[in-house]
Amino acid sequence: MEHLYAHITEVLLLIFLAIVFIQSGLDKIFDWKGNLSWLTGHFSKTFLGKAIPLSLGFLLIVEMVSGVLCLVGVYEMIFMESNVFAFYGAVLSCVALLMLLFGQRLAKDYEGAKTIVIYFIPAIFLVFLLH
Repeated sequence: MEHLYAHITEVLLLIFLAIVFIQSGLDKIFDWKGNLSWLTGHFSKTFLGKAIPLSLGFLLIVEMVSGVLCLVGVYEMIFMESNVFAFYGAVLSCVALLMLLFGQRLAKDYEGAKTIVIYFIPAIFLVFLLH
């Protein structure tokens, strides 16, 4: 457990990202139609308009994988004194957030883009800590 105390910041950030992305992924799974409907309207005037189902599916996979990697990373950091999965989870979380940021900027939803930056800051800080 001494390793946990030495890396408590990383573990807490991993838990944060796991909650964010697993919850987001589960929301997409359980409310696929609602998400698809909202996103279709949101991106109707962009080049992504016709690719929303494919984009949503891809984002769902990236979010779920990053969330699971972060959870595995928590276990790994506490019990195995390693951070390989944690690092990949943090990097993939940043990729997911950059995908979301790109979409919000493309749709000219600048308020939504600002919100994503709030999540990106701790995610990129975690990458820095784990690198």
